[in-house]
Formats: sequence, structure tokens, C-alpha cells
Amino acid sequence: MRKITVSDYTLRKLSDNGASQLLFREKLAIALCIDRYGADVIELPAVKNPKEDQIIYKTISESVKNAAIAIPVGMTAESVKIAAECVKSAVHPVLQVSVPVSTVQMEYLYRMKGPKMLDKITELCMAARALCENVEFNAIDATRCELSFLIQAAQTAKAAGATSVSICDDAGVMMPEEFAQIVDALKRAVDMPVIACVSDSISLGAANALAAIKAGSDGIKASVTGKDCLSLDSFADVLKVKADQLGITTGLKFTEIHSDIDSMLKKINKTKEEEDITLGGSVIFLDKESTIEQVSDAVRSLGYDLSEDDNSKVYEALMRLCEKKSSIGSKELEAIVASSAMQVPATYTLDSFVITISNLSNSVANINLSKDDATLQGVAVGDGPIDAAFKAIEQCIGFHYELDEFQIQAVTEGKEALGSALVRLRSNGKLYSGNGLSTDIVGASIRAYVNALNKIVYEENQR
Repeated sequence: MRKITVSDYTLRKLSDNGASQLLFREKLAIALCIDRYGADVIELPAVKNPKEDQIIYKTISESVKNAAIAIPVGMTAESVKIAAECVKSAVHPVLQVSVPVSTVQMEYLYRMKGPKMLDKITELCMAARALCENVEFNAIDATRCELSFLIQAAQTAKAAGATSVSICDDAGVMMPEEFAQIVDALKRAVDMPVIACVSDSISLGAANALAAIKAGSDGIKASVTGKDCLSLDSFADVLKVKADQLGITTGLKFTEIHSDIDSMLKKINKTKEEEDITLGGSVIFLDKESTIEQVSDAVRSLGYDLSEDDNSKVYEALMRLCEKKSSIGSKELEAIVASSAMQVPATYTLDSFVITISNLSNSVANINLSKDDATLQGVAVGDGPIDAAFKAIEQCIGFHYELDEFQIQAVTEGKEALGSALVRLRSNGKLYSGNGLSTDIVGASIRAYVNALNKIVYEENQR
């Protein structure tokens, strides 16, 4: 029986799609799940943030006990070193030299002709082989490439130290017999394992994979999730029925794979559901493993431009909250920014408020504020108690600020629950947030507005 390797690129696909920013622990949980159901290779995304990614990838590499850990090396000698550092502690590290081989992608993505790309393949494969025994040459867009050049690229990679070659049907238009011909030609031309990465964009993924195996492919790449990917659980079902007939075997654990994949998908989907999408469309999902750089980036995505000192205060407050709460979304981060950052001396203080509420008429608010030992009074009618209160405050200060966002939520449970209010005011294009806490949600809202107002006044006076 011929052993076929199965490479799982779920983590890479999730990263490429940008649809879900998984937490550290969830990336690790997915990697361990892939290892548990018997995939031979776990493919990591390319390094984007060296400081952050090195921590995550090193942890995954050290935790996975059976599968090889593969990572793209980028296009420079420095990026090769960074990638190698990420996976050097893996039981079976693999460095992937991933470059396009079709004319359209070589020239469009890298402004290179064929000869220059061959030189780059040599450079990268030699640099990778100097740091790792296993080097995979990944031919991107191989099915739109001239077969002669694909063979030349694979031979160049082998001469420079590559130990395997994978061919990718990025165009997603291959028929099974067409893909089989490419695999067969490559197997005849290079004396190293050939791995097939097929597409399912026209629902021929499994058929192309079987055709590749019949033509001599030594491995297949698949993913648990992702558009146009060969579905790993569906492919496992095909192998369960056809493996003996094809004379092949894999390390996949057919009795466990579906329950493991169902568990993984639930984790991925739960993460997507819990992610809070901010007004700018950014995904905020932080936990105790998040770095200060990640937290600062998340704060900026909310629209805040904080000082280095305020970013540190937000990070410290978030870490304290993460001791009690496993993950933090955008709403919690907003509250942390409001309560921890940009704390300033109070120009305005709330003395008293009286709000009348009736189902027969509009609400009326009477607000008293203090400023420099003077009392400011505002009375206003509004559509509800909070609208009336905010209008009364504007009467006190004689100015209107744009209300960018207003949130209220219960912090504690029970009929005496503590309420939290968050107010975001916009002044000269910049956001200022205020937070208020009270068992009276109207009082919390008024305090939040005054808190944000004080930050605006303080900064204007500083200018």
C-alpha cells in the first residue's frame, strides 16, 4: 500500500480570508485538533507581525507532537530566517518556498520574467535548506503555467535543496484528466515527492485529488473551511471508500475525524459570532495573550488616537479584566478606553438632575452642573429621559457636540444591578469617550456624557 500524505491548510486559509481573527488559544486548539485526527502536515500562515506571530507559531510548533509544521518563507533572506525561527522547535519543521510560476502572476505580483524567477527560486531554496532539512517548493498557479517552465522551476528548486514540490490549481478550472497529466509529467521529470493542491471551485476537488493520486501524487492538500478548497472531511469520506481500491493508505483517523472537525468548526463559528464588528468594520477580539501592539491597533480601529501612556493604561486594564473574562470584544474595549484612558481634571461636575417621565408627554430634564464655583443650569424637553438630559447639558455649556455613539448595559445582575453607560462625542473629527456607572441608568448616562465633555474641554485648553 502506498502512503499518501495529507496536508491541512485550515489555519492559512482562515488567515488569508481575513474573515476571522482567531485568538491565540483557538489557533493552538485548531492545530492540536488537526494533529489529533491524523493529518501529516499543518500549514501555518505567512509571518505578518514577527513579534506576535513568532510567539504563536513557536507555541504551536512545540505543542504539536506528530504532524509536520510548515510555514511560508517569504521572498527575502531575512524572511526565511524569521520563518525558520518560528518552526525550529517542531518535531518535523518544513519551510515552504511559495512563488508563482504562471507568466501572469510572475509579472503582475513580482514584476519578474521566467529567468529572474528561477534565480529567486534558487536563492530562497538554498537559504531555506541551510536552515531546515525539509524544504517544500510550492508552485503557485501551476495549472496556468507552461508545463516546460513548471518542470524547469521544480528541477531548479530540487537542485537548490528542495525536498518536495507542490502544484496549486489556483485558477480552479482543471478537469481530472488535465490535472493528472501535469502530475504525471512532473513525477517523471523530478525525483522528489509531488503534492497536489486542488481547487473545488467547479465542484471537482475530490475528483481532481483522486486523479492526481492515480497519476502518482505523493500527497494531497485540503482544508476544513474556506471557499473553493478541497473539503478535508469530504475527502476523508472518499478515501474511506476508495483507498483500498486505489492501493493507498493515509494517517487519517476515519472514526474520529468527523467529530473532531465538527468540534473545530463550532469553535471557529463561535469565534465569528462573538466577534464584535465596529463601526469601521474592524474585528476586535482580544485575550490575555494579546500584545500591547495588538491592543493599541484595536484601540486605533475604534477611532481613538491615544498617547503611549494611555495605550499602556488601556493594556494594563484589559489584562486585569482578562483575569476574570476569557475574551474582550469591541464593547468591552470601548468601556476600558472610556474608564482608563485620557483621564483629566474635571472642568464640569454634576451637582444634581431631575428627570420627569410620563407616557402622556415628553420627558423633561433639569440639570445642574458646576464649573469654577459657578452653577450652570439647563432645562430641556426630549424624546425620552436620556435625550432630554443630554439636551439639558448642552444648554448648560452652550455648545452642541456630535453624539457618535451611546451604549448602556448591566454590569451586575439582580434588581439592584449596576448599570454602565458609554458615550462617544466627536469634536473636530476626533472621538472622546466617557464612561458612567450607577444603579440608575439615566444617572450613569449623564455621568458618561459629562466625563466625555471634560476630556474635550481639557484637550482644547491644552491647545
